[in-house]
Amino acid sequence: MPAALKPRMGSTRIPQARAPTLRHERTFKAQGIRYLAGVDEVGRGALAGPVSVGIAVVDLERQKPLAGVRDSKLLAPAERERLDPLVRRWSVASAVGHASAQEIDSVGIIAALRLAGTRAWLEVLSAGIRPEAVLLDGSHNWLSPAEQLSLFDEPLVASCDAPVHTKVKADMQCLSVAAASVIAKVERDRMMRELHAEFPAFGWDINKGYATALHRDVLRAAGPTPYHRVSWRLLGGELADGGLPDNAGPGLEDAAAGD
Repeated sequence: MPAALKPRMGSTRIPQARAPTLRHERTFKAQGIRYLAGVDEVGRGALAGPVSVGIAVVDLERQKPLAGVRDSKLLAPAERERLDPLVRRWSVASAVGHASAQEIDSVGIIAALRLAGTRAWLEVLSAGIRPEAVLLDGSHNWLSPAEQLSLFDEPLVASCDAPVHTKVKADMQCLSVAAASVIAKVERDRMMRELHAEFPAFGWDINKGYATALHRDVLRAAGPTPYHRVSWRLLGGELADGGLPDNAGPGLEDAAAGD
């Protein structure tokens, strides 16, 4: 067969991402850890609505995998809705915390993530479960840095005091983190659909507060609502003449990228 006609091995197949497992989580058993909290956030790059943090706690001695769970970005909305109650029953404990747009404007996105995460953490503790370690998606520990400040620059009470371990793409590889992403996404999407009823022109039932063309067009014409993060560059600086800092939020590319 002429070289030009020989098929190229692997040239037409695109490998699918493997389903997340508990393999990485179970490596913590060697440290004597039984309860581990997977943590993920959604809504960080949106222009409107809260930022939300999900926590799904697993029992490393007894937990079995849960089929179908993926990073929430890889799941259709109907599939996320189907999985949400299954994830909550599967988890030893679970919770979602939120920080509002006003809180994001007041303290910045990183402190708002910490605030939302702390609210979820306290809810887990109230269920009688105290995780011994946290697995956080990403490369930066925004959940429990050395100095944790509240909205009033005072230490947060009973904030996350477990060791936090970060892992890039944990939401793609680690089942506990993928589970956390599902419950956070479902709960935040429901909140955005409720807000859509109050301000339907922005299309939040579809874009969930992210910078779609429709969202930007209505924002340009009508201005921000109380649910917009007004300290950000909502239109790439077009609204900055109102005294807003021109470097407070993500660029349009980040904001449009979604969760």
